[in-house]
Amino acid sequence: MPRSNPTPKSEETARRISDAALELFRKEGFDGATMRGIAKKAGVATGAAYYYYPSKDAIVTDFYRRSSAKMQEEIEEALENVSGLENRLRTLIEAKLTHFSPTRGVLRALLRSGSDPKHPLSPFSEETREIREADIAWFQRILVDCGVRIPQDLEPELPAVLWFFQMGIIYFWVNDESPGQTRTSQLLALSAKSIVTLIRLSGLPRMKPLRKTTLQLIGIVKGNK
Repeated sequence: MPRSNPTPKSEETARRISDAALELFRKEGFDGATMRGIAKKAGVATGAAYYYYPSKDAIVTDFYRRSSAKMQEEIEEALENVSGLENRLRTLIEAKLTHFSPTRGVLRALLRSGSDPKHPLSPFSEETREIREADIAWFQRILVDCGVRIPQDLEPELPAVLWFFQMGIIYFWVNDESPGQTRTSQLLALSAKSIVTLIRLSGLPRMKPLRKTTLQLIGIVKGNK
């Protein structure tokens, strides 16, 4: 909530506005929902909605930040005593899918609006950098003592690469209409196994030229000169 020193009453009001907004985003899409409509659904004056959240973007940013903060403990608990890179990678992403399961429809609407990297709500934007970096840090953590030898030149780039992989899984998941999103579960299991196998193979001496090319491709995607 974008207010300092909030009271319990103000926190409750802000949460009511946020919940109303997320419901309308799910039903009407991000662009279709209006601050007036959000205020009406929350049972507050339009001016009050703007007082707590100056824009729809501010509501979504608050939702992202609260979700990120809440997930930290959930991920920590999920990864406890999980060994092996494949298991850790799958468990980490599964924890996030579990967290966002109640708001899957909301994410679908938001990801469609935030597909442009320059959009402030995009997972790739400068405005979401703090959340993105906290997320990437988890991929760095699961690489520690993971049982897979990671080439020294690949190691600094791998957490971000795995984060991009996660974003692909999430995008597939929000649009997966199979019962219980079973196709996503199958995709995650097989692709996590494939990725870890590729990482293992990348350490072989004969793979050095291919690894060099891969690092050049990563540099192009990142915009390195």
